[in-house]
Amino acid sequence: MLPLIALFIFHCVALAASLNDEGLALLSFKQSLWNSTVYLDNWISSDIHPCSWYGVGCKEGRVIFLSIPDKRLSGFLYLDTGKLASLRHLNLKNNDFYGSLPAELFSGTGLKSLVLAGNSFSGRVPNEMGNLKDLRILDLSQNSFNGSVPPTLLQCRKLRQLLLSRNSFTGFLPDGLGTNLVMLQKLDLSFNNFSGFIPSDLGNLSSLQGTLDLSHNLFNGSIPASLANLPGSVYINLSYNNLSGAIPQNDVLLNLGPTAFLGNPLLCGLPLKTPCPSNPKPLPYQPNQLPTGNRSGRSRAFVIAIVGSTVLGFGLISVLFSYWYRKVYVCRKGKRVEGSICFEEKSIVRKEMFCFRTDDLESLSENMEQYIFVPLDSRVKFDLEQLLKASAFLLGKSRIGIVYKVVLEKGPTVAVRRLEDGGSQSYREFQTEVEAIGKIRHPNIVGLLAYCWCVNEKLLIYDYINNGDLATAIHGRTGMIYFKPLSWSTRLRIMKGVAKGLAFLHEFSPKKYVHGNLKPSNILLGENMEPRISDFGLNRLTYTTEESLTVHLDQMTSSTPHQGSPYALTPTNSSPIMRYYEAPEASRASKPSQKWDVYSFGVILLEIISGKSPIIQTGSSEMGLVQWTQLSTEVKPISDILDPFLVHDLEKRDEMVALLKIALACVHMSPDKRPAMRIVSDTLEKLASFA
Repeated sequence: MLPLIALFIFHCVALAASLNDEGLALLSFKQSLWNSTVYLDNWISSDIHPCSWYGVGCKEGRVIFLSIPDKRLSGFLYLDTGKLASLRHLNLKNNDFYGSLPAELFSGTGLKSLVLAGNSFSGRVPNEMGNLKDLRILDLSQNSFNGSVPPTLLQCRKLRQLLLSRNSFTGFLPDGLGTNLVMLQKLDLSFNNFSGFIPSDLGNLSSLQGTLDLSHNLFNGSIPASLANLPGSVYINLSYNNLSGAIPQNDVLLNLGPTAFLGNPLLCGLPLKTPCPSNPKPLPYQPNQLPTGNRSGRSRAFVIAIVGSTVLGFGLISVLFSYWYRKVYVCRKGKRVEGSICFEEKSIVRKEMFCFRTDDLESLSENMEQYIFVPLDSRVKFDLEQLLKASAFLLGKSRIGIVYKVVLEKGPTVAVRRLEDGGSQSYREFQTEVEAIGKIRHPNIVGLLAYCWCVNEKLLIYDYINNGDLATAIHGRTGMIYFKPLSWSTRLRIMKGVAKGLAFLHEFSPKKYVHGNLKPSNILLGENMEPRISDFGLNRLTYTTEESLTVHLDQMTSSTPHQGSPYALTPTNSSPIMRYYEAPEASRASKPSQKWDVYSFGVILLEIISGKSPIIQTGSSEMGLVQWTQLSTEVKPISDILDPFLVHDLEKRDEMVALLKIALACVHMSPDKRPAMRIVSDTLEKLASFA
């Protein structure tokens, strides 16, 4: 009997010793869950270490990340990161965790990213948050946290992203947020109950990229003028607060457009249409309200004030008139430095937008090699002077140039793209390219209406499409109050239209063109969600040498977007995103191919089917949507790949599966095995002739 007991004890000790401390800590986490799901079935105590477990990543035998998003894990979160000394990344996004965060979660001081968005956490964020000195990313969005943000958060000085949106946080922002967290690249505090003044030190956040979103809170007081110090590429959203007073009149805030300030009824001044009230008039003099001895002195002061104000007003008018006269005179006498044209880059422009060095506008016809305005469409009823005097709104900036919405006083609204650099093209070279592009007329391609040419300035005038772009229709935009996902029939109709437009470019246009830069933000949507492909041919107009005719990826910077504008630029770091739309062979080839467009179209198909970004976050690394879909189709049911918003359209499952197969054919690694766009378009027509 004694040997049997000894053997049993030895077996238990060996079993307990078989799993290291990190594995035991993760098993404790698993046991705290109500449902560990099938994904954690391989978390077993008989393993020596947890490095082969689902969602666990190791380096040199130590756990460095735990990533289990979107798996419906439920329960209180119990995880002692102090027992995972090498843990750097924790991602439990979009599960069903609830309750407050345990202090033990912040004992692992090496954490660099903590992503808990999309759960049901509540309560206050513990002060122990300040222990995470190396933290780069903190995403607590879409939970039910309340109370104020702990001041200890300011000890996380290496933070790059602070995402606290859609919670119930209250109170003032911690003093010194903009002074201590100067490395922040993204700050989203929207949809909370923060109150108090907007800290002026937010203007110190010179590393911000994309969006500073303070919308849908209870901030009050005036807008700090220091926000003008933020980079011009940052879109600031201050809508739906209790802000008051005049909007500071600087380029950064003016270029935001009115939507950045909506929902603040006490705000006034441009870019809102609410004018700021002038100085209140003094009350009329009423003798019975003043002591007798002060009446004459007050009357004298009152008269002096009126006279002084009048003189000051005349002086101001004189100065403004003098400035205006000198501007117009110099402009017309050709004394503006460097050239032919000066384009005003203001949010709202209600003045002449160009400056010619010719002696008079009428003499333009004698200087056609300097400046030429050419209509390309019979609908163009406006002339050059009307265009120059119209109101213009800055919509976005890109590496290729700047896009404006131009509202003609008696005419249509158009989009004007100012090319940033036209190279050394002569007028004849530019004319040949642009007029060939202008001949492209198709209901699914944005029409080029006219162009302007000068040695130092080149403008393209397009139809203005007013219902946003496909990227926004699929994913929404930060700060949107209400986002309604597209129905399956609408998605299908959009992709049919895009396929028709691309097939026309490839097969039936005069030169059988290649678009070369297709992405959802280049697909604009009309009133009835009809798609219009935009930005076609820009690479041909901005480069002149034969070897430079490789596709020019229009690397958008998230700059001054006008909310809801179809030309507004998505606030992301677009360089890594763009390469996921690019065909694998594009980096090796010297000349664009139509099969590049087929690949890009396939990625967009996958994006509109899955509702996912072209970049999929997998733990601490990233994976392209193409690779993710290819892997998912091998191990997951089709329902796991579809956009969750399509659950009500599952009766169209056969169509969805067919479209997925078309998309996978389009993104084949071998260009020769990708179908032509004409075949893709014909297949889509047969697939959903009733859509």
